[in-house]
Amino acid sequence: MFTGIIEAIGEIKRTHPIAEPSNHGLSVYISTGALDLSDMKVGDSVAVNGVCLTVTEAMDDALGFDVSQETLRCTHGLDQVGKRVNLEKAMRLSDRLGGHMVSGHVDALGSVVAYETTGESVDLVLKAPPSALDFLVHKGSITVNGVSLTVNRIDGDEFSINLIPHTLAMTTLSELEPGMAVNLETDMLARYVARLMTIQR
Repeated sequence: MFTGIIEAIGEIKRTHPIAEPSNHGLSVYISTGALDLSDMKVGDSVAVNGVCLTVTEAMDDALGFDVSQETLRCTHGLDQVGKRVNLEKAMRLSDRLGGHMVSGHVDALGSVVAYETTGESVDLVLKAPPSALDFLVHKGSITVNGVSLTVNRIDGDEFSINLIPHTLAMTTLSELEPGMAVNLETDMLARYVARLMTIQR
C-alpha cells in the first residue's frame, strides 16, 4: 500500500528483456535520486509512477525491477530509458496517511488535454476512459503517475486538477504536456462501494 505522497524522483537508466522465460517483460533499472535506500531489500515494493513493482536488485543508488508484459501493456513509461519517474516506498502501518490509500495497481491510461499556468499553480486537464470516470467525484481522490490529487471538476470524459507549487517541485508532473499519457488509479474505496452496490442489486 502507498499514500500517493512522492518521496523522490528517479530516472530509468537501462532496460533489457527478461531472459527466461523469453518475451515475458523487461528488467528495468532505476536510479533512485534522493530516495533513502537504507531499509530497502529484494522483495520490497516501490511505486514507480504509480505502478507497484517488486525490487529484484538493490544497489547503493539504484533499484532493479522485473516488469511483466501485462504491466507494460496496461501502463505508460516503464520501458523508456531516460524517463524521470515518481518514487514512493510502501507505507508502514505507523505512517501518516498524507494522501489517500493507493494500491499501485493502475486502472487506466489517461491523456493530458491541457496544462495551463494560473499564477503559481497549474490547471491540469486530463481525459480518462469510462472505466475510470465511473469512480471520479467532485473533490474526490485520484492518483496520476503515482501522485495523490484532488478532482476539481468533471466535464464529460475530462476532469481537472489544480497542481500547487509544492507538487510541481516534488514530482514529475511539471514535465507534462498536452498529448502525453499518464497512469491513473481511481479511489480504492469508490471501487469497493461500487462493487458492493452491484452485488446487492
